[in-house]
Amino acid sequence: MGAAGRPRRFKSAKALSAAWDEYKAWCGDQKVLTHDFSAKNSEFVSAELRRSVTYTIEGFCTWAGLARSAFYETCGKQYPDIVTRMKEECEVDARMKFELGVIDPKLAALWMSKHGYSTKTENTAAGPQEDDPITKSLKEVGWDAFAEANANTPVAVYGKTGPDL
Repeated sequence: MGAAGRPRRFKSAKALSAAWDEYKAWCGDQKVLTHDFSAKNSEFVSAELRRSVTYTIEGFCTWAGLARSAFYETCGKQYPDIVTRMKEECEVDARMKFELGVIDPKLAALWMSKHGYSTKTENTAAGPQEDDPITKSLKEVGWDAFAEANANTPVAVYGKTGPDL
């Protein structure tokens, strides 16, 4: 019996694993009815296609008929290895579908954020950058040459001249 007095949905690790495999098969075999206009025959045509949906823990809980909180409260504590494997398989499934173009890449950040990925780049603060030796010597020589060239030149400030301004 569960915490609320109800019988547990999955009585063993093997039962949970089998249900997860059934859910993945269900996700991989969704039938979608599509409609399109055939210019060749000048008529609308319909076709039933098989599509796969990305599996998630949330989807599994809905498919199995239990609340996500109850899933983590019971299965998460009783079968942590299987729940971890389920999460990892969800991540791999989503990544494969992005890489194969099944899921629109614009949704990658949304989907992969569920698995701890981020689009943020690491921002390291750059401190003051030291000049390389050549630049450093050119600056020293250049400043000394500029100072020497302008040492005896009178400077005009508001109409006055002279070194003692």
